[in-house]
Amino acid sequence: MIRSRDLAIGALVVLSALGQSGCGLPTSGPRGESVEWGAVTRVRYEERLPYCLVQISPRITEIVAHRQDRLAGRFTDRRGPARVQIGVGDVVSVTLYESAAGGLFFPIEGGLRNGNFLTIPNQIVDDKGMITVPYAGSIRARGRTEQEIQVAIVNALAGRALEPQAVVTVVERRNAMVSVVGEVGQAVRFPASVGGERVLDAIARSGGIRTQGQDTWILLKRGSTVAVAPFEALIYEPSNNIYVHAQDTIYVYKEPQTFLALGAVGSLGISTTPRQGQIPFDAWRLTLAEALAKAGGLMDSHAEPAWVFLYRAERRQVALELDGGCAVTEGPYVPVIYQMDLRDPAGFFLATQFPMRNKDILYVSNARAVEQAKLMEHLRMVNATIKEPIDTAISAYTLKSLINGTSNVIVGTAIGP
Repeated sequence: MIRSRDLAIGALVVLSALGQSGCGLPTSGPRGESVEWGAVTRVRYEERLPYCLVQISPRITEIVAHRQDRLAGRFTDRRGPARVQIGVGDVVSVTLYESAAGGLFFPIEGGLRNGNFLTIPNQIVDDKGMITVPYAGSIRARGRTEQEIQVAIVNALAGRALEPQAVVTVVERRNAMVSVVGEVGQAVRFPASVGGERVLDAIARSGGIRTQGQDTWILLKRGSTVAVAPFEALIYEPSNNIYVHAQDTIYVYKEPQTFLALGAVGSLGISTTPRQGQIPFDAWRLTLAEALAKAGGLMDSHAEPAWVFLYRAERRQVALELDGGCAVTEGPYVPVIYQMDLRDPAGFFLATQFPMRNKDILYVSNARAVEQAKLMEHLRMVNATIKEPIDTAISAYTLKSLINGTSNVIVGTAIGP
C-alpha cells in the first residue's frame, strides 16, 4: 500500500521540477535569459515579433547620440537663404528706360518729360507664369528673380529701343510664402525674405510659442520632406535653427515626452512603492541614467544590474549602422532592445550619455536569486496545501482509533519538517 508520505513527496518532486522550468511563477516581465535567447536564436513564429539585441558600448552610444535627424539632420544644406523666385499670382511692376528721346517709347516731339522712363501698370503673373511688356511681348516670370526678368525684357527690346533698361519690382508676393501655425501667438503667412530668415525668426513673427519650451515640438515641412525637433534643440543646438525657404510650413505643437518604466525599478527613499508606469521627461532631453533615477533606481532586493533593457523602435538606417544584421523586419523602423550592464562600473558613464527617446520602454529584469526565492516560496505553499488535508485525515483516523479502542494508533504526521 502506498503511504501518504510517499504520495506527498512524489507530488513535491513533480512540482519542484515544474518550478525549476519557470512554469507558473509570477513575475513582472521576461527574465534576462529570455531576452538574450530570443535575440540570439532569432526565433520567428508567426505571432512573434523578431527583434535585435544590442549591448550598449561607447561606439553604440556615439551612434545613437549623434544620429538624430531633427532639422539639421534632414535638411543638410548649410548655405544661406535660397533665392526667392516669382511665381503665379505675384503682382509685379515694370519700369522701362531709354537713353534719349526719339526712341521706341519717347518720341522727340513728345514735349517736356520728367525723364525717359515709362512705368507699366501693375500686373499679375498669369497661370502660365507670364507677364506682358509692350513691344517685348510675353515674358516668362515664373521661376525667375526680378534681375533675371529684367535681363529678359532688355534682350527682347534690344534693337528696337535706345539702349533700353528695365526695373522689375514685386508689389505683392503671393507665391513664395512661409506659413507658421499651431501653438503660437497668432498663425501667420508672410513672404519669404531675400535676406533670409531662420526658423526662430519665423516663429517670432507669429508672436512666439504659447507653451513651455520643454514640451514643445517644431515640425518643418518642405516639399515632401518632414523633420521634427524639440523647440529647445533650436536654441541649444544652433545647427537646427536653419534658414526657411519659400513654401515652407512650420507647425508648432505640444507633446510631453514620456517613457515607461517596468520591472525591478524602485524608489530611492521617496517611498516604498516602485515607480512603475508612465513617467514624463520634464525636459527636452533625457539620458538613460536620468531615466533610471526618475524611476527610482534599481530595486536592491530584486534587480539584476546586468539586465537593464531599453525597448525602442529604431530607425532602419540607425539599426543598420549599429549592426548589419539588425534589420530583422521590413519597414522604416526596426525593433531594437538595448542592454546596459550596470555591474560594470563604466556602465554608469555610458548611461549618462545614452539618450532616451519619446515612448521608450525601460525594463529591469529580476535577478536569478529572486526567481529562486519565488520558487522556494511556491514550494512551501504547495507543501502546506498538500500537508493540510493529510494531517486532517490522520487526525480523524487517530481520533476514531482511540474511540474504538484500537491499539494500532498512528502517531505523528505523514509529512513533517
